[in-house]
Amino acid sequence: MNGILIVDKPLGKTSFDMVRDARKKYNIKKVGHIGTLDPMATGVLAILIGEATKLSDYLVEHDKEYIATLCLGEKRDTGDSEGKIIEEKAVPDDISKENITEVLDRFKGESMQIPPMYSAIKINGEKLYDLARKGIEVERKPRKINIYDIELIKFDNKEIIFRVVCSKGTYIRSLCEDIAEKLDTLGYMKDLKRTRIGNFKIEDSGRFIDLENTLEYIEGSSCEIRENIKINLNDRDYKKIINGVKIETDKKDGLINLYYNNKFIGIGEIKNRNVKRKIIIN
Repeated sequence: MNGILIVDKPLGKTSFDMVRDARKKYNIKKVGHIGTLDPMATGVLAILIGEATKLSDYLVEHDKEYIATLCLGEKRDTGDSEGKIIEEKAVPDDISKENITEVLDRFKGESMQIPPMYSAIKINGEKLYDLARKGIEVERKPRKINIYDIELIKFDNKEIIFRVVCSKGTYIRSLCEDIAEKLDTLGYMKDLKRTRIGNFKIEDSGRFIDLENTLEYIEGSSCEIRENIKINLNDRDYKKIINGVKIETDKKDGLINLYYNNKFIGIGEIKNRNVKRKIIIN
């Protein structure tokens, strides 16, 4: 069994819990995932099964879309609803939807973000959240992020619900705190749901995409631009590919499906007009 299972991760489960469940359900050891979700977050998680685990490098860079709820007036040590209140500040009475929209628009584009202490980033071999639980706070270097789109969905009773499309490495907890600061108050992330990662959407949850059909999700619309995303190998080239030898092609760089006798046998990678095998399943 080789492919990608799209799941809607429930509240309280870790991403590893979902991987463990998939291993047990399909009785296969080679299982992984892309785009870790915290236990308090829900939504799209792509579970890679079998040979599809070799595609993780091509999927990890994809953008993500979230629906987040920001609660104003409080700062919590974890930056989310699971943390303890460490500071409170009144919410200005004059905050309006127009005001919030103007603030959100300021976050569009590239910027530098300081990762939260409650994150899995390692410093000197130790994860930040382990240090945070010991009451130790260390300096974190800002990281470049990109907010491609952000919009207000609802504002009611000190809660802001917004949609955001962002790059890999963006911490929505930190974004919530930064938005609250721009509104002259404090805030924390009350709720988070991921609705998309790359081309995998929440509507796809429960669907298994076999290896042969993964390219459209990895490369998206670029597959439509590339007229040919497959090669039907002759006997000579098949033997070369199977033995790890590169073959020549006139096709553009990128991933490509490999066929032999019109049967799908795996995925290759083209670089500088040379094809090398990436995944062989037969």
